[in-house]
Amino acid sequence: QFWQAKRKDEVNASEVKIGADELPAVTQLFTEPYMVEFLLHNSLGAWWVTRHPGKACPVPLTYLRTLDDGTPAAGKFEGWPDELSTFKLLDPCCGSGHFLVAAFLLLVPMRMADEGLSAREAVDAVLRENLHGLEIDPRCVEIAVFALALAAWRFPDEASSPLGVRPEMPVPSIACCGLKVAARPEDWEALLPDDAPNAAHLREGLSRLHETFVQAPLLGSLLDPSKANRGDLFAADYRLLANLLGQALASEHQIPLFRDEEDRWELALSAQGLMEAARLLDARYHLVITNVPYLTRGKQSEAIKKYCEDHYPQAKNDLANVLLERCLELATVGCGVTQVVMPQNWLFLTSYKKQRESLLKGVSWNLLARLGMAAFKIMDWWAFNVILLTQTRATAPATFLLRGLDASVPRTAQEKADALRIVDLVEVNQKGQLENPDSRIGLESLSRIPLLENYADSFEGLTTGDAPQFIRKLWELSLPNSLWSFFIGSVDETAMYGGRDEILLWENGEGRIAKFPGSFIKGLQAWGKRGFRVTQMRNLCATTYGGELFNKNAGTIVPQKNEYQLAIWAFLASDDYVNEVRKVDQKLNVTIGTLVKVPFDIVHWQQVAAERYPNGLPRPYSEDPTQWLFHGHPQPATDPLQVAV
Repeated sequence: QFWQAKRKDEVNASEVKIGADELPAVTQLFTEPYMVEFLLHNSLGAWWVTRHPGKACPVPLTYLRTLDDGTPAAGKFEGWPDELSTFKLLDPCCGSGHFLVAAFLLLVPMRMADEGLSAREAVDAVLRENLHGLEIDPRCVEIAVFALALAAWRFPDEASSPLGVRPEMPVPSIACCGLKVAARPEDWEALLPDDAPNAAHLREGLSRLHETFVQAPLLGSLLDPSKANRGDLFAADYRLLANLLGQALASEHQIPLFRDEEDRWELALSAQGLMEAARLLDARYHLVITNVPYLTRGKQSEAIKKYCEDHYPQAKNDLANVLLERCLELATVGCGVTQVVMPQNWLFLTSYKKQRESLLKGVSWNLLARLGMAAFKIMDWWAFNVILLTQTRATAPATFLLRGLDASVPRTAQEKADALRIVDLVEVNQKGQLENPDSRIGLESLSRIPLLENYADSFEGLTTGDAPQFIRKLWELSLPNSLWSFFIGSVDETAMYGGRDEILLWENGEGRIAKFPGSFIKGLQAWGKRGFRVTQMRNLCATTYGGELFNKNAGTIVPQKNEYQLAIWAFLASDDYVNEVRKVDQKLNVTIGTLVKVPFDIVHWQQVAAERYPNGLPRPYSEDPTQWLFHGHPQPATDPLQVAV
């Protein structure tokens, strides 16, 4: 990440769509140690606790969360082997090997204690049998291989001395899945004899596989030979094709083939090639753990967009969500576990509704930790809302409980790390999440109170496309006139009558703005009606709305009946409203739809409104001279001297 910093800045400054050349620099992000430990302690650590009840783990499990009876909150991982000799772990986006090294430092002591192995035997066994990594960036592969080897060399023997460099130590199983294919399609097809059965069909299959592997620098761990078939699985010929694929990849000049003992480590420190990557991608694992790359659809090149849309349509809006699906594919059916560090917003945004529904129905959600903003120490990422998610590739029974914890309140990485150890665990029924609005994932119990959308509608405002051309402050021109109209905006604090200091060059909707390419005229259904404005950012500050044209910086909420007005205002002006919205949407900028997808106890709020506003809402009035409601007299004005002058 340090070496890529300059390149990353160059790519971001260029504003190009992210393709194969830009992907490694833009998406590499060092995973904080507390995130790595939390996930591993609540998977490998949970395995140890359930397989060795009453026996202390040889490594402190600082972040392991358990229920009152001592059962790991993430589950017992019953489908995993009882012996670690057959346990397989993969990091498909391993970067410089942070997860792999941390897992190594857990697995070696565990195998020593569980199997009675010496330090040297355990180190070799873990490298040979347990750990696997894939990475799109060749330089990162080199670093990851060296980092894991260094951890092995430094591991202490029974006399507390480092084991040291040993030529017979197994080479870490880490491969580059982003290398270019050098051969042409004809070269691959030539591997098949002319007299082979179904030669034409198999050559077509090889051509499709070649087409897929040519995209390796772009796709990385998304490479999947089975998806090269475009719908037909080549039936019984697929295994033969896999053998031919192995031959083709072995012939690529990038593949380091171990010639003898002397040069195998030199070759291992270069990027192991696509043949090894294809082997790892063809296997299935008990634990797939990684920090996925974050890249929204709007920043993706057309090639990435098309691949994601073709193969992962429900997850296509972010590469992170696509990789989550890929991790689940790489996990063993029925017991394989996926643990990821990824953005949080997909848990509630409408665009991910189908993916949420699919995953709630198809996999078990073991443990969800919300970290919120500032989870990374790197200041560039302070605004990223992040989660730590553990899922099992098995359908959850109807009574299955999703367990979670919320560490989003603290504002530093260290405080979040501390919170992960002590904040209360929450249990919610997984299937019950499907009954939430848009199947949004929440750590709160499902409310049976009707939603605000049953009593009010929300509307998005218009966009001018060129604010300096179309918007003025109201004191810049003489009003009223036929060209300019009142244009209500947003407020920074909740106020009965605020946001009323701008006017719009509307020209009765027949002027320049109607034809301007960047303008979008929205919200017409709310014009002329009474309602409320809620700023979509941060604290969701509210004000009243009197039917004016309105901008996009806040959502406009219009009650479906006049008798709902007072109750809805009492709710919107309260802290309860902000809390309810933030339960379902922690994104900095809340969506328009979310503003009314919260429980609304109308009877309660009617009672509150009756106490606060026995005579109804006050008439429109403001002592602020910047507002068009200002009465004009200096004495009660907020700035009397200015008004007088």
